[in-house]
Amino acid sequence: MTRLPVSLQSLIVQCAALLLVALLAVSLQSVFLFEPVLWQLALAQGFVAAGLSWFWRQPAWWMPLHLGFFPVILFARQFNLPAWLYLAAFLLLVLFYWSSFRTRVPLYLSDRKAWQAVIPLLPSATPFRFIDIGSGFGDVPFYLESRFPLADFYGTEIAPAPWLISRVRARYKRSRVTLLRRDYAALDLASFDVVFAFLSPAAMPSVWLQAQAQMRKGSLLISLSFDVQARQPDQVIDLAEGARHTLYAWRM
Repeated sequence: MTRLPVSLQSLIVQCAALLLVALLAVSLQSVFLFEPVLWQLALAQGFVAAGLSWFWRQPAWWMPLHLGFFPVILFARQFNLPAWLYLAAFLLLVLFYWSSFRTRVPLYLSDRKAWQAVIPLLPSATPFRFIDIGSGFGDVPFYLESRFPLADFYGTEIAPAPWLISRVRARYKRSRVTLLRRDYAALDLASFDVVFAFLSPAAMPSVWLQAQAQMRKGSLLISLSFDVQARQPDQVIDLAEGARHTLYAWRM
């Protein structure tokens, strides 16, 4: 069952939690003559779903999503919001997260400490081609381009909203960064000397296989926060306490 996509796992978790809470409600009514109110059932369903998510060892961020799913729906219904607001919220989430259910890569945003830590890993006196796979709003290549005038910087992002925001920022900054709206898995990484990734634990095994198959000898793979099990990194840079601020680098 653990091989199922996380999105399908989550659907099963929610349905199972809903069924268990419904059975619990029936039992409480028939045995103890206690009829729980709707908000109690919603909270119970959330806790059960979060517990099932933990038991299934889903990524940690799914637990609060399961916990709050039905309670948030119930809370929103109290305000009698127009239906188009729900549609607008859904479309906004789609534009920002797009195929996260398939790639299992949510929108992560790196910080300045990470950008600064990348600088010593890059050649300062020779040209190179750098790509951020999953570039979000373009922060990494935007930050680095002024510090490496000989380099060519690229970013690729599949979600429409972050990609569009990065394009607008590039135009405003008069940036020379090339921003692609493509799935990084469809790119040929042999075209780049440095590949930077801030993705997710679920994505790194396939990224590593792609890097091994495509990246040239001597090129550099950099991952923020997420290691790979296949090979020890050649460099590990701890930016701050905790894995969230660790930079891993492999010389191919």
